[in-house]
Amino acid sequence: MRVALALAREAGTLGEVPVGALVARGDRILSQAFNLRETLSDPTAHAERLALALAGRVLNTWRLSGCTLYVTLEPCAMCAGAIVLSRIDRVVYGATDPKAGACQSLYRLTSDLRLNHRPQVVGGVLSEECSEVLKTFFQERRRV
Repeated sequence: MRVALALAREAGTLGEVPVGALVARGDRILSQAFNLRETLSDPTAHAERLALALAGRVLNTWRLSGCTLYVTLEPCAMCAGAIVLSRIDRVVYGATDPKAGACQSLYRLTSDLRLNHRPQVVGGVLSEECSEVLKTFFQERRRV
């Protein structure tokens, strides 16, 4: 999660909402990304979606079985859908997102019994640090 936090901080320096993500299999980091929506003018360029896509390229498969996604903010509905579709085993996130979180807060897509895959979800890891990065970013944006 500390690597994801460093990625989030890097995103913030670029004017991106500071969310960082990485996909690991065991001790090996397969991919890492941060939000690039502004940079790429792409509404789907969330850290999680980018990290999942890059991990698929590294493994040469869209099935990310045996992998864990670490992300600093609870995934939104789009990213939770991508998580389910990727067949990733586990999601570990930092800050909860009561306005858009789709793993445990607002929606529970990753545990929906109607879907064919349900990864293990662990929330609240380094939540204070993850939340602080976001709060600081938005406080600074409001001052400008």
